Amino acid sequence: MSFFDKIFNGKEENQEKESFWKKIESEEGLKNAIENSFNHRIAIFKHSTSCFISKTVLRNFEKEIENLDQKVELYFLDLLKYRSISNKIAEDLGVRHESPQLIVIENGKAINSASHQHISADQII
Repeated sequence: MSFFDKIFNGKEENQEKESFWKKIESEEGLKNAIENSFNHRIAIFKHSTSCFISKTVLRNFEKEIENLDQKVELYFLDLLKYRSISNKIAEDLGVRHESPQLIVIENGKAINSASHQHISADQII
């Protein structure tokens, strides 16, 4: 990894951090995630890839998750690419859209949600 990649958060580092994320890229992917919530609690992180605040919140959340003893199934939604899926989440789960946003789902229902600086790994447990 080059010096500039290390400073500006290069691709290699991002690939390592993203390894625990399951990406939602279709309505079918969303349906599968919600179905998994009947087996165990899941969380969906809605992220705007062009927003500095969203990037900062995501980075901080990833650091928290790395240190979490309890493993949780985490889903990632790129809001710029998949806004229609975000709208479906809001409609189906009754959670107003925000960005960045963490939505915790259990048994097919949103049991917790937070946005911006209120996003924390504590909400998942």
